[in-house]
Amino acid sequence: MPASTEKTAARTGVAIVGLGMAVAPHAASYLQLEDRARVVYAYSPSEARRKAFAAQYPFPLANSLEQILSDHRVDVVSLLTPPNTHLDLALRCAAAGKHVLLEKPLEVSAARRQALVDGCDRHGVALALVLQNRFRPAAEHLKTLLQENRLGALIGASVSVRNWRTQSYYDQPGRGDKDRDGGGVLLTQGIHTLDLFLFLVGMPEEVFCYATTTPVHRMETEDMVSGSFRFSNGMLGTIEATTTAYPGFPDVINLIGEHGTAVLRGNSLTVALHNGEGIEMGHDDGAGGAGADPMAFSNDLHRAVITDFLDAVRDRRPPRASGVEALKVHRFIDALLSSAQTGRTERVAANPHTTAEGR
Repeated sequence: MPASTEKTAARTGVAIVGLGMAVAPHAASYLQLEDRARVVYAYSPSEARRKAFAAQYPFPLANSLEQILSDHRVDVVSLLTPPNTHLDLALRCAAAGKHVLLEKPLEVSAARRQALVDGCDRHGVALALVLQNRFRPAAEHLKTLLQENRLGALIGASVSVRNWRTQSYYDQPGRGDKDRDGGGVLLTQGIHTLDLFLFLVGMPEEVFCYATTTPVHRMETEDMVSGSFRFSNGMLGTIEATTTAYPGFPDVINLIGEHGTAVLRGNSLTVALHNGEGIEMGHDDGAGGAGADPMAFSNDLHRAVITDFLDAVRDRRPPRASGVEALKVHRFIDALLSSAQTGRTERVAANPHTTAEGR
């Protein structure tokens, strides 16, 4: 039985594994959530990263992953390592009874993603992905409007991810390589907006896509994508995603319904209904990580993801961005990239059989 199921009243014990670029919003969030969670360990196999982390954050360091996995005080592992390490590390955590909060993406291939989700389910531990855009207040409000059918039946949509990354970003070892990262702009940057889009409106039935690596970057995987998709009810949509759009712009989701239009731009929402009613909420706080500094954003949404995960572990319910949910955006991205390779319209794969319930 996972350790946390025995400790509903005490603070949840957490270990942070992976102390690279992604750790800052996680560490800041755990500091702010000290009444809910206690960081028992932080760990990286790199001594230099351990020392740099210790100079900035007041968390104890572990000397090895084995030290973390054998310690009954650790309930949850925040796993922030490169994508191609996720399967092995997550399964080791799960086998030790540790719940897993995983930085995106799940893994670098469909088979490895499914094995990761199924393995966590088999060991009875919770698994969630850090897909923080689901927790934007403006997005949550739009989800409610859609559930209330305020826009009417949806007939059209567009998704825009216009990021900027310098060549020095891709010069980091493994960055943008298929073996380590699994893909380029869709899997590394676009996944957040695409996941939010699917969270709002569900899964398209088929896609057609072009993908390329532009002269702006030297990298193995794609830095520009242009595609279209169709839903089973006839709703049409388009997607653009790139890391070549200097200096970086907020992501945008446009939804067109029979009764009105909604525009979700970063953290702001604008709704215009045919009856004259208008809704405005949130504010445009700039590119928010879409520019040259991918970590230039508040940790508020990471804190919301972690809070939801802590609640899910305590209440034994699926996290909002569970592993099963995360498989959906991966299937969508796989279909887009497959279409780019084949030059044909591709159907989005049906959800494969799995026993996982996203606990």
